[in-house]
Amino acid sequence: MLLALPSLTLSGAVAAAAAADPVPEMDYSLLEQRDRPDDHFTQGLFFDGERWWESSGLFGRSWLAEYTDPTARPVRRKWLAADRFAEGLTVLGERIYLLTYKAGELQVYRRSDMAPLGRRYYAGEGWGLTSDGEQLIMSNGTDTLTFRDPDTFAIRRELRVHGGSEQWSLLNELEYAHGLVWANIWQDKRIVAIDPDSGEVRGTVDLQELEPGSQHPDVVANGIAWDRGRDGLWVTGKFWPRLYLIRPRGLGFGQSPDSTAADQPR
Repeated sequence: MLLALPSLTLSGAVAAAAAADPVPEMDYSLLEQRDRPDDHFTQGLFFDGERWWESSGLFGRSWLAEYTDPTARPVRRKWLAADRFAEGLTVLGERIYLLTYKAGELQVYRRSDMAPLGRRYYAGEGWGLTSDGEQLIMSNGTDTLTFRDPDTFAIRRELRVHGGSEQWSLLNELEYAHGLVWANIWQDKRIVAIDPDSGEVRGTVDLQELEPGSQHPDVVANGIAWDRGRDGLWVTGKFWPRLYLIRPRGLGFGQSPDSTAADQPR
């Protein structure tokens, strides 16, 4: 009997996983699209209602830029050192926070003019970054989100992402909207909505119809920015020639009295 117990436990776990409810796939409305240069290796995207910040990666070609119009030339652009690969970014208060891929370095800039304010350091890789208004939330390419202090970048807690029968690894660019963490998944056409308390994936949105159709392996969805005023998410990708404003149907979106009734359906 004792020898049989581990086998029964494993069988029960497998059955439970197989029986797990699938994560809902959400429809969306397409509100707007904007053409832009297709040479951006987009890693991070943020919009405050008036200004945009974007980070573009690759060694020797990485930059951080500020725009008033993401289809035009940047108001400011800062090139990173050749040995730094820009990754996700977010804006919290008067600071811009920018991750680097393998250097273990968080770069901090002043929001008003992108003047450097210092660096913080972390172990492992940096992928995506967002904020819930009080703390920073980071991904590192695994299935785990790390919540960090915005002053010291010290870890406050870690959260494993789960849901359905899938493994939610390769979490990449992040955005916080309507109380959920939205995430790109590297080499996946979906963005996912994650409960920041439980780690449960609450829904997915498939962006396949928006992808430019290139066979290049780097032309993948990456970049999410919450447009609070228009109640939508701006989405794009690496080397994508357009930005798209979408409104998922559910999970807090479409409930505002200011939400446009005449959306164009997907």
